[in-house]
Amino acid sequence: MIHPIYTELTECRDCYKCVRGCPVKAIQVKDGSAVVVKDRCIYCGHCVDICPSHAKKIRDDLARVRQFVQSGRKIFCSLAPSSAAEFPFSTDCLVVALTRLGFSGVSETAIGAHLVNQAIEMYAESHDGMCPWISTACPTVVQTVKKYYPSLVGQLSKVPSPLQCHSAYLRALYGEEIGVVFIGPCIAKKVEADQTPGYPDFALTYEELNDWLKIEQIDLELVEAEVSSDPSIVSPLIPCRAGKSTLYPVEGGMIASLDWGSDPFQTHAVAISGMNQVLETLSGMKKEEQNTTFLELLACEGGCINGPVCNQGRSSATKKSLSSRYTRNRITDQGPVFEGDSTFVAKLLEQGYSLIEHGNGEKEKPVSSFISFHSEQEIGQALKLLGKRDKSDELNCGGCGYNSCREMAIAYLDGMAEPEMCVTKMRKEAQSKMDVLLRTIPVGVVIVDDQLQIVDCNSNFLKLFGDLDFPLGASQLNLVFGLPVKRFVPFHEKFMSQFIASSVQQYRLHYKDTFLKVTFFSVEKQHLVGALFEDITTPTVRRETVVKKAEDVIQKSLETVQQIASLLGENAAETEIMLNSLIDAFKVPPSGEKDGYTREGS
Repeated sequence: MIHPIYTELTECRDCYKCVRGCPVKAIQVKDGSAVVVKDRCIYCGHCVDICPSHAKKIRDDLARVRQFVQSGRKIFCSLAPSSAAEFPFSTDCLVVALTRLGFSGVSETAIGAHLVNQAIEMYAESHDGMCPWISTACPTVVQTVKKYYPSLVGQLSKVPSPLQCHSAYLRALYGEEIGVVFIGPCIAKKVEADQTPGYPDFALTYEELNDWLKIEQIDLELVEAEVSSDPSIVSPLIPCRAGKSTLYPVEGGMIASLDWGSDPFQTHAVAISGMNQVLETLSGMKKEEQNTTFLELLACEGGCINGPVCNQGRSSATKKSLSSRYTRNRITDQGPVFEGDSTFVAKLLEQGYSLIEHGNGEKEKPVSSFISFHSEQEIGQALKLLGKRDKSDELNCGGCGYNSCREMAIAYLDGMAEPEMCVTKMRKEAQSKMDVLLRTIPVGVVIVDDQLQIVDCNSNFLKLFGDLDFPLGASQLNLVFGLPVKRFVPFHEKFMSQFIASSVQQYRLHYKDTFLKVTFFSVEKQHLVGALFEDITTPTVRRETVVKKAEDVIQKSLETVQQIASLLGENAAETEIMLNSLIDAFKVPPSGEKDGYTREGS
């Protein structure tokens, strides 16, 4: 099965933005492509949100769910309470639309949240009002604890997540043969469906739901109008509407829906959202003694209303306001509201996660931690490989995506990173290669900026135009950088026209009784231009010119044999031109000839 989050390699652009954004660095860069590592991923979906080329993808389960709904079984939808902040339509409208998609009934995931609340309060009653658990409502937090803080696994809630409890409760009410499909803002819920099949069977995102509605040509605006004119078309929620537990998707909503919520100081529970804060909290717990408060930890900042597939065009304030009003209306409106099930909750506390085991006794596979340890010697060797030979080389610029050079070195040792990711290392290597090339190339080279000031050059350039008869060292060449090129090169205005040239331009330059072949090229479009100056009056170059011209004459003569007599005159004229140019190449330029550029080939 495809991983819930994966990389489309052909679209990855080597920008390392996902590495920088991943809170746990679960991205492996291999052969220049950034790949999500399944065993390290916590499914927060941040890499999907920030990938500029959209190379990070979410597994699409819509086709399987559509087939599942059409299977003939009773399939129920577990609708996340964040839908009130996601869709500008009533719950009644969504119920009608989901029923038309083929669901046998619609139930709110907040029913499972209420059951979890009951279990927490029942546990606290028998433990001096305390319940020192880490909430399992957020599957990303659960994955983070299991993979990165294995010592804290024992502090996770003793009861399954609200979605898992909801799925189990629906099966208890309507039979084990039913199917459950969750629809919400969370990618990580797909992992719950993968790891505990049936609790739920599948998990769809709001994006997938919108795609499904388009396929079936169901317009929510039209459905809303139908509901307004005829409320009788709305099927009731099963087993009934949820109450204040619908506030779960807002940071602190879980605690607010508990009896502890009446405590303005929240002395028995703390709500934290956002992965940076969650990681900081878990790191602190790892160092401190046993936790004594209930922790509502949510990976998405502000809560599930800001999930990775939520409406990005709506502010957090608006979403929170919509969720709060929705819960308020649930409490004050007429009609039955779910009050809980003490018998089921007692069973939930007694059996815990065994309640969602498979009938064959198969349990959820434990998530193994992969945390590795490297000696200081190994880390030091890796740093040297990255060009960090002492502390001054460790710039910790973050260009590679890691917070420090040391983190990058450890990632390299873990096989998660490549040396080429180090921006400073690659820049130094590129500069070194360019310096070697410039110093050893047998022609004069100069690079100028758009102000016609020298950015770089070599000794051969200065030998041609600076009247030097000895090579200069790197420190001496540095003194030339920044000087106007007109101090050295006559007809320097030719450089200016090259900033708008679309291709490489070649000229012959007559300068001080010599001929120079000049090749202009663009380094940075409209910013840097380079020029190569080759003395074509030297014997070696003259010999190459003779050979080339002779080859052209021979080739033309062979073609002449194959031409009809009427073309002999034309061919003879071309041959004469070639021979004349060959003579010109060896002719010593007269001392009185005017210096200047001539377009190559003219």
